[in-house]
Amino acid sequence: MSLLNVLIYPDEGLKKIATPVEKFDEELSQFIDDMFETMYHEQGIGLAATQVNVQKRVITIDIEGTKENQIELVNPEIIDSCGETGIEEGCLSLPGFNGFVPRKEKVKVKAYNRKGEEFVLEADGLLAICIQHEIDHLNGIVFADYLSPLKRQRMKDKLSKLQKQLAKQK
Repeated sequence: MSLLNVLIYPDEGLKKIATPVEKFDEELSQFIDDMFETMYHEQGIGLAATQVNVQKRVITIDIEGTKENQIELVNPEIIDSCGETGIEEGCLSLPGFNGFVPRKEKVKVKAYNRKGEEFVLEADGLLAICIQHEIDHLNGIVFADYLSPLKRQRMKDKLSKLQKQLAKQK
């Protein structure tokens, strides 16, 4: 397994829309393992392939961080949702920032696992929020897009400075 590079907002790669996975093979399985390793290393609870600059519809989630309840969603699609909720969300691509995002309280998702087997997952609470957050990434949306233009610009400015600092360290 290897660590992947997480894109930092406002990197243009985060605005790209992911394409469906068509090949369920060893390469996909290895990529999913690398996503989990990266997610744990960065201390996140979810990661979308677009966050590591791979434009495929793949998500990894572990809201408990125990590695016992890992969820992999390939080509996820929300087929039903209800209720209203929201929390102050964070994001590996927006380190150090949080923002309130309105979300659905419950979601039903159709997806595939790494072997190409279709399944349906019903989720509520933090898991439902995480699924919606990561699917937003696959659609080129980050939580900053839900915030006011002023807050979004402040984030961009601070994170652009961070990107430059990180580039100098490399």
